[in-house]
Amino acid sequence: MTLLALESATDLVGAALRRDDGAVAERTHVGGRAHGELLAPSIEEVLALSGCTLADVDALAVDVGPGLFTGLRVGVATAKALGQALGLGVVGVTSLDVLAAGAVEVAGSGRAARVVAVVDARRREVFAAAYDLRGVTDGPFDPAEVGDDRAEALSPDELVDWLGALAADGPVLVVGDGAVRYLDLLAPVDGVDVSLAARLAAPSPATLARLASARLAAGSEPVGAADLVPDYRRHADARINWEERAPRRTPPTTDRP
Repeated sequence: MTLLALESATDLVGAALRRDDGAVAERTHVGGRAHGELLAPSIEEVLALSGCTLADVDALAVDVGPGLFTGLRVGVATAKALGQALGLGVVGVTSLDVLAAGAVEVAGSGRAARVVAVVDARRREVFAAAYDLRGVTDGPFDPAEVGDDRAEALSPDELVDWLGALAADGPVLVVGDGAVRYLDLLAPVDGVDVSLAARLAAPSPATLARLASARLAAGSEPVGAADLVPDYRRHADARINWEERAPRRTPPTTDRP
């Protein structure tokens, strides 16, 4: 199976292609605000590097978030378009799962009791999930099986309090660009290890490809391209700002004699 994975949930934009023999080719770019301009070239580059064409792709995967609103729209829309054009379903994987899987790939499962993935949500908020590594062996690791996803966005102070409570039960390895942004707050917390935060600031397309392939091999079914839904987790900044600036409506007054 040849799987093409698309990553655009954070500032990093890229693609990876995993082949039957497990070999993974990857291309990434720093997106900034240019996710739409950089994702298609990343796909072209990784296909050329692998000596493949889109016709050789048997499966698709995409990071569905949470993350940057525009980045997610670009990645999911591209996955939908490719899925419809190629007649393929899509494996959606969360950015938090990809970060956690990457941390275990780099550090191993014995370095900490938990790994916590933290994605910068902007506006002084983060999205986060904790993954319990106690009892995890060196075999196949799927973060979804041991994850505790915080559905709501957290403020920096709430993140510090939560990590402090987790660290009371064993060391915690923290990764993701949200950890990088608030490194000065997290580093002093006892039991919290942020030494890999900068190295693992963004979800890796190669890790996404490996994780999606493992899920397919374990029997997970891809969703139809039309049914693929991004995890925005909150309204776009533009909508929120518009609602906040909209004039308040006052009830009409009636003149009485």
